[in-house]
This record gives sequence, structure tokens and C-alpha cells, in this order.
Amino acid sequence: LITGGANVLVIAPHDGKAMARAVELAHKAGIPVIAYDRLVLDSDLDLYVSFDNVKVGELQAQYLVDHLPGGKGKIVQVYGSKTDNNAKLFKQGQDNILNPLIKKGDIQVVGSDWAENWTPENAKKIVNAAITNNSGGFDGVLTSNDGMAGGAIQALTEAGMVGKVVVTGQDAELPACQRIIRGTQSMTIYKPLKKMAYQAAEAAFAMAKGKPVIATGAVNNGKVEVPTLYNPVYSVTKDNMKDTVIKDGFYKESEVYGGTGN
Repeated sequence: LITGGANVLVIAPHDGKAMARAVELAHKAGIPVIAYDRLVLDSDLDLYVSFDNVKVGELQAQYLVDHLPGGKGKIVQVYGSKTDNNAKLFKQGQDNILNPLIKKGDIQVVGSDWAENWTPENAKKIVNAAITNNSGGFDGVLTSNDGMAGGAIQALTEAGMVGKVVVTGQDAELPACQRIIRGTQSMTIYKPLKKMAYQAAEAAFAMAKGKPVIATGAVNNGKVEVPTLYNPVYSVTKDNMKDTVIKDGFYKESEVYGGTGN
């Protein structure tokens, strides 16, 4: 792409550190670089288009706390992949809410780990370990996305705990929305992807023409403060499912209310 005459390079990195070299090469060719959804670390990145991932973590943790008996209890935390900067931002947001409550003794973390590659299988292993190590059970599982929530719910189902434990998620995946309606998952985070895609495209066209892009925030990538375009995120439960993902046309009502949500 760099040698093919591109005017702007848009990168959605799987590994934020590994793509720093691509930014360097693009800049040597006079090409500005936009990071899409995931941040490129340790680079002179020109623009970052994403959601406020710290806010995502805060919404997840706040929902969990609000739905524990008296705002107190034992929880398990299942993070995403260590190589994904978004996973660290979700954790940062979760910690913003939880750490003061942990210090007070209101919240006790009885199990936590990073799930490699965000897989449901690894999430299930983490929750299974927590079940084994805590004979008295626990009250909530703070999972950072819906795929891992599915793995956590499998473990809870096998232990006879499903529906008795608060389970968070993110991405508003269809199976997760179906699980929320059934009552096996408690919530998810909806991120309007179409809006973010349009925003990134508009920014790329503007930068290609040498026009300024007005950022709505900034994030430090380890080297510079990267101008950032943040998009809103929404907490979704069974109570507002129709007013969020269905109203937005993300899913049809028949898909959400008629599916299995495995």
C-alpha cells in the first residue's frame, strides 16, 4: 500500500506494538496514518478513530457493582488478550470503578486472568478455575467482551450457577443479545460500528486532501499524544434492547428474540 500510491494509510492492528514500523515507513513516504479501533503504540501516529474504551470498562464495572446485592460481593475478572491495547484500556476503566471498592472491602476479586486471543475457551478455563477455588461461589463475572462471556456462561452452566451470577460483556454480538433476553448474560456494550467506519472514511478523505481533522480527544500511545476521534458507547440490557441495537437496525427484533444465544 505504501509503494502503491496510497494517500492515507488506515490500520486496524491486531498487535499494537508490531505495527509501529508500518507507521514509520508510511511517514518516510509522506503518508499519514490512521489507527482504526485499536491503537498503534510507540509511534508518531497521526489519528486514532475508536470508541472510548476506558468508558467501556467503566460502564461494565459500574453495571456489575450496581447489580450486586448491596453493591458488595465476590467477583471474577476475565480480561482480553495482553497484546491488545484495547484490553488494557477496558481493564483501566474497570479498575477506575472497582479499585476504591476493593480498598473499602466491598468488592473481593476471587479470580482474574488475561484470556489469550480473547477466546471463549480460555475464558471458560479462567472461570472454571475460580469455581474450583471458591467453594462458596461468587456473585459476578466481569468479562470484557461477549465471546468470553459465552465461555464464562458455559462454565457457570456446568456448575449450576448460570442465571445466579451477574455476567458482563461487550460488542452486542447477536448470541449475547439473545442470552441477555434469556437471562443468562446480564449486559453488553453496544458500539455503533457503522458510524465509526463512516467517521474514519471521512477523516481519511480529509487528510488525503490536506484538510485538518478536528479531534474530540487525545490518547498517549507511549510516544506521543495521538489526536483521537471518539464515538459513543451504550450499555445494553433486556430493558433497553429495543431502544438500542434494534432501533439502530443493528439486528431485527425477530433475530434477538427468536434465537438461541448459545
